[in-house]
Amino acid sequence: MDENTVIGQRIKDIRKALGLTQHDLSNDLKISQSHAGAMELGSRKVPERIIKMICFTYKVNENWLKNGKGTMFKKNHDYKLEEVIKNFNKLDDLLQDYVIKQLRLALEYQQSKDKKN
Repeated sequence: MDENTVIGQRIKDIRKALGLTQHDLSNDLKISQSHAGAMELGSRKVPERIIKMICFTYKVNENWLKNGKGTMFKKNHDYKLEEVIKNFNKLDDLLQDYVIKQLRLALEYQQSKDKKN
């Protein structure tokens, strides 16, 4: 297997581990869906810039992505936080404000509950 195919398969593994579609991946990386698909198939070389973006965006271990060494994700990868951020960024400003307000209310509730215990 050539390097493009191996890295492409690892990108697909990352995407599936995170429960993302190719559409999600392409949106997050600001590339076309056809580009994402071609990278996964190994028919298109993955530029260093995209490797860096994947590692930053999804907290992927760059050494694993390039060389298959180590674990897929950097230690302490918080999947819940990643999902919240990904979905929060899809909301319009009004809904983002609403979510922030609800989060603050939930924290106040938790703090008042903790004080009673």
